[in-house]
Amino acid sequence: MSLVDTPVEDFTFTLAATDGKARTGEIRMPRGVIRTPAFMPVGTAGTVKAMYPEQVKALGADVVLGNTYHLMLRPGAERVARLGGLHKMMNWQYPILTDSGGFQVMSLAQLRKLDENGVTFRSHVDGAKHVLTPERSIEIQGLLGSDIQMQLDECVKLPCSDAEAERAMELSLRWAERSRAAFGEQPGKALYGIVQGGAVPDLRVRSAQQLAAMGFKGYSIGGLAVGEPQDVMLSMIETVEPHLPREKPRYLMGVGTPDDLIEAVRRGVDMFDCVMPTRAGRHGQVFSRMGKLNLRNARHADDPRPIDEQSSCPAARDNSRAYLHHLVKAGEILGMMLLTWVNLAYYQDLTAGMRKAIADGRYDDFAAETKDGWARGDLEPWAG
Repeated sequence: MSLVDTPVEDFTFTLAATDGKARTGEIRMPRGVIRTPAFMPVGTAGTVKAMYPEQVKALGADVVLGNTYHLMLRPGAERVARLGGLHKMMNWQYPILTDSGGFQVMSLAQLRKLDENGVTFRSHVDGAKHVLTPERSIEIQGLLGSDIQMQLDECVKLPCSDAEAERAMELSLRWAERSRAAFGEQPGKALYGIVQGGAVPDLRVRSAQQLAAMGFKGYSIGGLAVGEPQDVMLSMIETVEPHLPREKPRYLMGVGTPDDLIEAVRRGVDMFDCVMPTRAGRHGQVFSRMGKLNLRNARHADDPRPIDEQSSCPAARDNSRAYLHHLVKAGEILGMMLLTWVNLAYYQDLTAGMRKAIADGRYDDFAAETKDGWARGDLEPWAG
């Protein structure tokens, strides 16, 4: 029996190799192994949009993300629990990470009111009133049955004042303590703390240090990729990284583009999630070795070539750009499905390439070669 197949009863993280700050390793837990660096496809409402669960797994995804806010509103956490939990309901028997719902409350909910206890809001679905506290967030995530859970935090939009960033960071630290108490000890599962502090280095350091002292099983960097330039995001990662326990996984929430992933891994991040590959696919855009392509563009209308004949994904190899262009322009559901498939395959291939490059001690070369491929683009555009 291989290491990957060996059953485990608890949550563990092991580093296998490093190359500079870049790390590769394994998170092991009862439902499976998460190879890091890892990209988690986003399954907001219990589904990775336009994908079958077996497709997602076949691409190499070890874990998917579910959203507390959306699932608590519809179909309801208690209902999910009665139906056997999120794994059973969505037919995904591997690890699931759930976020706390805090970000969506701040960005989607109507008439929200924030105080020390939590946040009161009205659903964007039906206007019903709800209260989300640190304890209720952990309760909901427990009802969903997720393997990795997140503390409730307040995520402020950037740019914001230093005073506003400090207020939200301090509140998030107090909520972290309450989330930790509510979670308790759950063998085989993990609760992650979330570093906040806006774009203020001192606040980020203070947040990371105090969270590290609380003894979470993993640490997330939140409140980034919310409108700030990439260099600000990367600077905050560099600021926080030395203060996070080396032996615990680090998760950069809601990120990002392929270039964001490459640069964040270079700075010591292990886990990512983002709606970008699925959302882009539904709107006719794909990520590839040659960079980003927009299948809506008329230049693809007569192009018989596939997106990428070297891709691991059948959708990228076996369909002409002309056909995919037609599906996108016609609004066909199959077009959304195929392009989402292409994008998630590329993200999984990218992280697999990162893991191998780190293990081989050539991460900088891998990053440079990958970016060079994006810069070259299609060297020989179809002439017709």
